[in-house]
Amino acid sequence: MTVFIEYMPLFMFATMAVLLFSGFPVAFVLGGVGIAFGLLGIATGALIPIQLYTITQRMWTGAAENLTLTTVPLFVFMGLILEKTGVAKDMLESLNRLMRRVPGGLALSVTLLGIILAAATGIVGASVVMLTLLALPVMLQKNYSIPLATGTIVSSGTLGILIPPSIMLVIIGDLLSRSVGTMFMAAFGPGIMLGAMYMGYILIFALISPKAAPRFSEPDEHSGWAHLAVSLIVGLVPAFLLIFFVLGSITLGWATPTESAGIGAAGALLLAIFVRPAMYTVLSFTRFAIPGAAANTAGGGLFRRFAAENRGWWALTVTATRSSALTTGMIFMIILSATAFSLTFRLLGGDHLVTDIVTGMNLSPWHLLIAVLILVFILGFFFDWIEITLIVLPVFAPIILKLDFGGHVAQDDLAYWFAILLAVNLQTSFLTPPMGPSLFYLKTVAPPEVRLIDIYKGIIPFVIIQLLAMILVMVFPEIAMWIPHVMEG
Repeated sequence: MTVFIEYMPLFMFATMAVLLFSGFPVAFVLGGVGIAFGLLGIATGALIPIQLYTITQRMWTGAAENLTLTTVPLFVFMGLILEKTGVAKDMLESLNRLMRRVPGGLALSVTLLGIILAAATGIVGASVVMLTLLALPVMLQKNYSIPLATGTIVSSGTLGILIPPSIMLVIIGDLLSRSVGTMFMAAFGPGIMLGAMYMGYILIFALISPKAAPRFSEPDEHSGWAHLAVSLIVGLVPAFLLIFFVLGSITLGWATPTESAGIGAAGALLLAIFVRPAMYTVLSFTRFAIPGAAANTAGGGLFRRFAAENRGWWALTVTATRSSALTTGMIFMIILSATAFSLTFRLLGGDHLVTDIVTGMNLSPWHLLIAVLILVFILGFFFDWIEITLIVLPVFAPIILKLDFGGHVAQDDLAYWFAILLAVNLQTSFLTPPMGPSLFYLKTVAPPEVRLIDIYKGIIPFVIIQLLAMILVMVFPEIAMWIPHVMEG
């Protein structure tokens, strides 16, 4: 019994791992295992009853009362507006038209769209759900390998936690008492590099295994350079306007990162109701009219064509609002359940099982840094990024920031360099089972033929790429610090 109590967190993890493959809803597995082992801890004397109350208190303060998480429904709404009104589809189609002759072009287009959405939303759940709804059915229809398709979508959607505006960077900057603006600039280079590494892997994989990522075989009647340029303008101008609404409002001081979600949601509505229809209406008078747009076939003048293109926007907005409520409920159910699981795991001493091994060693600065990053990677299997930052930063940041790395990185840059290493590493916590929330966001809205085991297979190479990116930032600190240095210089 003593051994069972001491290693109860490991039994808790094993139980959850088994139940995840039972087909039972993920949120109920996480929350059920957390509550069950909490009661088991009371029965064995490992916990006292009042500690179970702290779980409900943490669920309320950490999720329901967390003002930072108010961005989730707003960014989900923004993503669904972009998806249901065709703005996101225009982005994907224009990018796919650009990449259609490239091996794995559709997967590359999804990755580029993920980068754009990351710079526009910064919310992983919203990006993953929207990319899944938008791209996964098309990729499956084009006979893409399910592991490649799902791995591409969840990894691209997860870029939103690293590329600014990132809520994670806001919280890390606050915990380290460092400038959030400088943290954003330091993360931009590694974020773009990571997206480029994803694209490099997809291209190589498509060349080696063309059946897993087939090219488009259908002829494109609008394949000329002029049509391609117009397609890119129509598809990407609204996206970059939205990025300006979100990032520009932060950098210009109009809004905080949390408030920018409201600006993004309002901007998405403006793009869907006015900008996109206006662009199609103007194009309908030219030889570059895009097939399928309502304004292309509408008779009459400019106003009538605009009205034809804009018909039905209110119904789409209502539908997007309802879908946002359902999707937000799903996301928050997972957040609440994951909070119950991770806090029970922590109360049972699960974090100490890992951290005691590291702190009990007498390590050099480099060895300690590597040990902390390994610790973060391991914790990513059990906790979400919020839990990990709250576990790791208070314990190890004061130690790391006093170390001397022999001139490898300037002392003024040390905090930002360490934060970006941590942020790139924390990308893996969204993808590594059993906790990986991005995997469950995708599974919740994916077609039935997409199995959890296929998703697990798909994320393996992308997790390896994330670790390689972290190593590159560790070896070459200027990857993270060159933009802040340029801006300061």
